[in-house]
Amino acid sequence: MTTLMATPLLTSCPVKSPFGSLTAVASDAGVRAILWPADDPARAGLTGSTLRDGTSDVLDETARQLADYFAGSRTAFDLPLDLRGTPFQVAAWQALDEIPYGETRTYAEQAALLGRPAAVRAVGAANGRNPVSIVLPCHRVVGSGGELRGFAGGLEVKQALLDLERGAQASGWSRAPTGPDELRSARPVALGGESAVP
Repeated sequence: MTTLMATPLLTSCPVKSPFGSLTAVASDAGVRAILWPADDPARAGLTGSTLRDGTSDVLDETARQLADYFAGSRTAFDLPLDLRGTPFQVAAWQALDEIPYGETRTYAEQAALLGRPAAVRAVGAANGRNPVSIVLPCHRVVGSGGELRGFAGGLEVKQALLDLERGAQASGWSRAPTGPDELRSARPVALGGESAVP
C-alpha cells in the first residue's frame, strides 16, 4: 500500500520594507518564512510546498510587527513560528532570539550558547538557512573580529538592520508603511498566484 504525502499548502503575502517587497509565508501553525526580494524559497525550506497568495491573522500581524520594527518602535517579535529544520538548525534559530536588540554576538558565542563550542561553521550554515530573517535576528551574528559575514538579504541590508537597531537611520529610508493596503501594495518577487515550489 502506498501512502501519498500531502503537499503543504502555505499562504504568502507581500510586505513592504525599506529593502523592497519581502514575502511572508505562513502555515496554519505560524510564520514559516520571510523571504527577501531575490530570495530562493528552497533556502528557507519551502521546497515541495504550495504557495498561494492570500492573507491570514498571522500574516497581518507579521506585516504589522515588521512595520513597527522598521519604524524603530519594536525591539522584539511576538509571533507564532512554524520552524522546519533539523533539531540542530531549530536550536540555532531559537538561540538567535536570545541576542538582545541592538547587540551582536559572534558565531562562536552562538555555538557556545548551544553547548557546542566547536560547531561554529555548523552554526553559520544553520543561520544561512534561517527561514524567518529579522524575526529571528541572524543579522545580529558577526564574525570573530566583528566583521559582517553572509546574510540572505545581503551584507548591505545586514549593516542597515544593525544601524537601525543602533539608532542610526540608513540614508534613503522613508517612514515605515502603515495599514494593510500600504503594507500589501507591492507584489512579491517570483511568487504569485498558486504555485508549487520545486
